[in-house]
Amino acid sequence: MNQLLQDYKEQIQDWVSHLHFTRSHKRALLIIASLVTVLSVGIVFRGHSQPVEIALPVPAMIAPPLVTVDVAGGVNTPGVYELPVSSRVIDAITAAGGVKKGSDVSDVNLARIIKDGEQIYVQPKVTASVGVGTSAHPVVKRIGPININRATVSEFDSLPGIGPVIAARIVAYRTVNGPFMSVDDLQKVSGIGVAKFAQFKSKISV
Repeated sequence: MNQLLQDYKEQIQDWVSHLHFTRSHKRALLIIASLVTVLSVGIVFRGHSQPVEIALPVPAMIAPPLVTVDVAGGVNTPGVYELPVSSRVIDAITAAGGVKKGSDVSDVNLARIIKDGEQIYVQPKVTASVGVGTSAHPVVKRIGPININRATVSEFDSLPGIGPVIAARIVAYRTVNGPFMSVDDLQKVSGIGVAKFAQFKSKISV
């Protein structure tokens, strides 16, 4: 370190001696050059470099995609709800305020992943018609076609050409695969062919 400073000093003195300045000017230049040299060497040896901070990118917040479903029947707050993709039927029913007391969810697959645009129907509490049937086995009068996404096994059984076995298959198929998109989808159920389907097509709806 001392030898390095001495070499710089000799070089500066040699340079100053060749300048055509007065003695006072040369002395001032020599002092300034010495100070600059000392400061430069000090900076090099001390290493005042500061670490560079790299700003990490902030991840963009992306809203999860949603699906829209209609929850109807025996729930506390029927309506149309938007839920995250991969939500299940139980999530949609919960969004609709839960199941009403006495409603039947035995034919609803609560663990099924919902589809966009579908209707989830919970069978509401059944009341007996006046003067018909007994309290243990109430009889419900139905007007118009049967909704195949809401009908029970007994309601399917009442259709022409459909017995209790095929009626149970329809409900089981609907429970596993979700609601039917059209009445023609009933032909996907084992045991329902074109001829049998034609017997009751006019008596069903979605």
